[in-house]
Amino acid sequence: MTESTKITFVARRVGDVDDVTDLVAILFPGNANQQHAAARILLVLKAADAPVASLGEMERQYGVSRRTLQRTRAKLARLGLIEYASALSSRYGGQQGWRLSGRMSTALRLLAEKVDHWRADFRPERMEKDERLVGMLGYPQGREMKRLTVGF
Repeated sequence: MTESTKITFVARRVGDVDDVTDLVAILFPGNANQQHAAARILLVLKAADAPVASLGEMERQYGVSRRTLQRTRAKLARLGLIEYASALSSRYGGQQGWRLSGRMSTALRLLAEKVDHWRADFRPERMEKDERLVGMLGYPQGREMKRLTVGF
């Protein structure tokens, strides 16, 4: 059986992330080609002092196929790890290209805060609202629940 290529968030593994290879193993499980491409993209953008106009150079330099590079770049952008700086953006003085982004880390911090606030909120109206919302999900009894995964 092949390993799933969807991100599976396992809280225990987050503490084990020490470097870029651990990060891409979580984001691209079961796909060594995309793990390699993602690590290369992230390292190139980390080393650059300005937005990188094109990632195409990596095809030749590191032997990454165009398809793998484009699919990996798209997933990293959807996750918020990288972003494209437009020539119209005043933040970069008209320079355009790919750069590391803080959107993913900001979003994860916000999610953690929301979970903490929800966990500590025992107001009767909150509890009642949560119960009503779960009831509206209408999960049919007798069906097996699937493992929670984030698909990209």
